[in-house]
Amino acid sequence: MLLSLRIENFALVDRLELEFGRGLNVLTGETGAGKSIILDAIDATLGGKISSRFIRTGSQKAMVEGTFLLNNAIAQWLSEQEIEPIEEGCVICSRELAVTAKNFRSRSRINGVLVNRTVIAQLRDRLVEITAQGQTVQLFNPNHQRELLDAYGGETLLPARSLVAKQYEAAKTAKDALEQRQKSEQERLQRLDWLKFQMQDLEAAELGDREELDNLKQERDRLSHVVDLQNLSYETYQLLYQSDSEDAIADRLAKTESLLEEMLDYDGQLESILDMVRSAIAQVVEAGQQLSSYGDSLESDPHRLEEVEERIRTLKQICRKYGPDLKDAIAYYENLQAELYQLSDRGQSLENLEQNYRERQQELVAACETLTQYRQTTARELARELIGELKPLAMDKVRFECRVTSITPTVTGSDRVEFYFSPNPGEPLHPLSETASGGEMSRFLLALKACFSPAETHAKSQKTLIFDEIDAGVSGKVAEAIAEKLHHLSTPHQILCVTHQPLIAALADRHFRVDKRVEKAKTKPLSSEKNGKDKVKLSISGNEPRTLVRVTRLEDRDSRRDELAQLAGGHSAREASAFAESLLDRGANRRRFDSE
Repeated sequence: MLLSLRIENFALVDRLELEFGRGLNVLTGETGAGKSIILDAIDATLGGKISSRFIRTGSQKAMVEGTFLLNNAIAQWLSEQEIEPIEEGCVICSRELAVTAKNFRSRSRINGVLVNRTVIAQLRDRLVEITAQGQTVQLFNPNHQRELLDAYGGETLLPARSLVAKQYEAAKTAKDALEQRQKSEQERLQRLDWLKFQMQDLEAAELGDREELDNLKQERDRLSHVVDLQNLSYETYQLLYQSDSEDAIADRLAKTESLLEEMLDYDGQLESILDMVRSAIAQVVEAGQQLSSYGDSLESDPHRLEEVEERIRTLKQICRKYGPDLKDAIAYYENLQAELYQLSDRGQSLENLEQNYRERQQELVAACETLTQYRQTTARELARELIGELKPLAMDKVRFECRVTSITPTVTGSDRVEFYFSPNPGEPLHPLSETASGGEMSRFLLALKACFSPAETHAKSQKTLIFDEIDAGVSGKVAEAIAEKLHHLSTPHQILCVTHQPLIAALADRHFRVDKRVEKAKTKPLSSEKNGKDKVKLSISGNEPRTLVRVTRLEDRDSRRDELAQLAGGHSAREASAFAESLLDRGANRRRFDSE
């Protein structure tokens, strides 16, 4: 529900703030008074098409802002978009327009967060719905008519449509896999031969240990330097444990131990140092013995060295071809095995793919047939209810059919849905786009919305419904019937209606009068650079008269009576006033009856 609308420097509006309420909100005024500007501002707020001409003359910037009541569905959507609330229970949509000598730009925000056109369009669909005579292009589209029929079917039909979408994607996936296999069979065989060749190469290398190459290099270094290692180990052994020329480290530590033992007799604090020396002696002796064993174990093995070097050459060649290192080569080998499996008969064969596609297609056809049955039943129900809604609108002889014909299965089923309409007796049914006049289309749109109202109420998907002069070209009983339907719709929905009909305005829960006034507005002269030289005037300066749109909420009975009398026209002042009084009484009685 739209709670408030703020407009600044938009079209003929300099500054305006409106507060709307539940139920039926009507805008009245003379033709050309600027009523549609208010609706244009709402449209612009929610991402509607806009241009620089909407910026008020004399201004470089404009702003429109709408505050809407937040419900659970919108709150969840905002959470999915990661847009934080800024006011409890509300969502605020705004749009800033700016113009310079060179360009025009606009920015949309939701709760202060800058958003693109796609995001604001998603929110728009959840907040408002505009119904007007000019909105027939979309309604004439059979795809949109199918969407309307499915929405009317609601919880009965939509699960069947979801199943069709699921089966369609499964069939499409199976078909793509089959066609890919069929088209690439020759490539597959060529690829298979190449993979087998590479597999033979890699299998011959007997890859396994990712650290093998590093280990082999260490072994090669050891085998290549056996004599050096023997000499160095013997020399180290002598230094640590037994030396022919001088005292070994173990001998010196033993002397140190003796000296410390003598010192310990005089100072017990040296015991910890003595323990460290004794530990060092034990470690040096152990190291010397292990070095002696290591040196004795070293043997020259030219044959093993040759094997190691040959294996290193093999692994390096594998790394150059499939690496760059051994880990990468082994990973490539593993990927090669998986791809080879997919391309060989051990994966899905062509016959298996064909069988899978046939089964998925059969499931899709079955799901489409079920959906078609639901649509045909729903189409009859929609036609029956819509005709019932149209008859009070001076269309008692109207005929309407929602035709469901077969097409190739798609993600939405195997049905083409098209509305056929005949407003006059004796005339054959024709597609809606070829039949209805402007006035008839207005009534058709209103009746269609009335058909959807109960389902939308049940689904808790109430929106703000905007009707722009949907009563144009009608009068008398038809106008009264339109008024009744708008009043009926205003229970589950909030209605914003631009009207010239006093019968409709009398039922309003909130009534706004729109008019134009010529006032003197002092505007500061503005200019901007163009090509760095010439200055282009962007405003009117001084106290020149300006045309401004003003909106007044009619809250008392007298002001509403005067406005209704003005709308009635064609009567004397006394007759018009009396007529307006009767309309107000009838409207009050109707609202009181509905509330009881």
